[in-house]
Amino acid sequence: MTAFMLVSGTYTGGWIWREVAARLRESGAEVHPVTLTGMGERRHLAGPDTDLETHIQDLVQLIDQVDAPDVVMAGHCYGIHPVLGAAARRPERIARIVYLDVGMPQDGDPALKLLPDQALRDRLLHPAEQAEDDWRITAPPLDEWQRLGSTAGIPADALERLARLAAPQPVGTLTQPLRLSEAVSELPTTGVLCTANGSSIAMVEALVGLGDPRLQALTDPRVSFFELDTGHWPMLSTPDELAGVLLRAAAGEGHRLAAAVREEPAHLRPFLMDVPERPRERVGRVDLYLPDADRPRPAVVFVHGGPIHPGMQPTPRDWPTFVGYGQYMASLGVVGVTLDHRLHDLADYGRAADDVAEAVELVRADPRVDAERVALWYFSAGGLLSADWLAAPPPWLRCVAATYPVLAPLPNWGLADSRFRPATAVRTAGQLPIVLTRVGLERAEIAVTVEEFLTAAEDCKANIEVVDVPHGHHGFETIDHTEGARHAVDRAVRTVVEHLRS
Repeated sequence: MTAFMLVSGTYTGGWIWREVAARLRESGAEVHPVTLTGMGERRHLAGPDTDLETHIQDLVQLIDQVDAPDVVMAGHCYGIHPVLGAAARRPERIARIVYLDVGMPQDGDPALKLLPDQALRDRLLHPAEQAEDDWRITAPPLDEWQRLGSTAGIPADALERLARLAAPQPVGTLTQPLRLSEAVSELPTTGVLCTANGSSIAMVEALVGLGDPRLQALTDPRVSFFELDTGHWPMLSTPDELAGVLLRAAAGEGHRLAAAVREEPAHLRPFLMDVPERPRERVGRVDLYLPDADRPRPAVVFVHGGPIHPGMQPTPRDWPTFVGYGQYMASLGVVGVTLDHRLHDLADYGRAADDVAEAVELVRADPRVDAERVALWYFSAGGLLSADWLAAPPPWLRCVAATYPVLAPLPNWGLADSRFRPATAVRTAGQLPIVLTRVGLERAEIAVTVEEFLTAAEDCKANIEVVDVPHGHHGFETIDHTEGARHAVDRAVRTVVEHLRS
């Protein structure tokens, strides 16, 4: 018999698993929906010393009491931290760990590092600003639960119950570092990704394909994945489907990433067009592709996406896509500019924005560049960096382009209230020309942000041209070597050049 230990996230308790637990028991499984110390109906036990270690001990004691030979531990959101901590103490008892719509905490990480609520993270990172007796955090009101993740699919009565039964979260549970052992990394794991919250198997495969060493463990055959088409609380929105996924995970089923890992990563394959080679000049983190010219020429600054691990080689400006675009622009008499900005983590958007602004100033100060004719071109998750320029376009900015962009923060990115929201910023872009290249086979979680942007652009009558690649994938320039894809690149490039020269 398998025993499931279900551990919920911030502010909640074992009650949140009621429907999932019932369905698991109907299958014959032993189920333990856990209410951690100080949470749910045990809120009266919380105190200033309640921390992550308290919750780890809760789970260790429960593991010791369970007779079933196979224990599957499922951690949702914050719950994965005590799950991993307890598994590190009793690895021989754990058959599988299920990460339910949550990232991968590393040894030494506090839970606040993975919290999607940026405002809460900022508060906890500045403890000197808190009162001495402020040792717990009140749960958000009903209309703010989306700050913690997408509430898509939750029935109104269940969402009301979620807010009503929420308990304050002891600060120590979020700030105490998690300590792991090598034994935990050897345990079988399953990731359950909630697509409406911004996660998908396709996105994980893409991140692994970029070569981030932190993610290579996900290609281990002991690691499996499932998707649920719902928001961050599937135990409330899709309990039947979640119970089924947990049973299949316990049986070792699920999608494996190993088959998707190729010797040649997609982003390092050749550019889809043969373009003339042009001289490249490197200045710090910036590369300039220079046309033959006897006077200053317009420039296009290409901005890559991310997050990109700081140790990744080659860096984005040496990827075939950006080299190809830079050379293509130079062949048309425009200075092509690529750069490596420091978007290494989702918390780095501010730093990356500064890097882009610095690169733009360097380019505009170059005597070979017409400082009054510059365009910015964004790719993938770099699309969020367009927000500042859309919100208040300077007179020298002649065009903003975006290719398979993310144009609103995904729900689990913790940037909902940040300035990096192009779908809002476009409303003040005026008649700044915008060229958007949209791929027909876009990942669903990204396509939603593009549609949000286009709806806002239509409402404010923005000056936007959409270039469609009906059968194109995200990163199509090195994946889809078709005439349609080449035509789309050519059309987008020449449209941007026209705006620079007009």
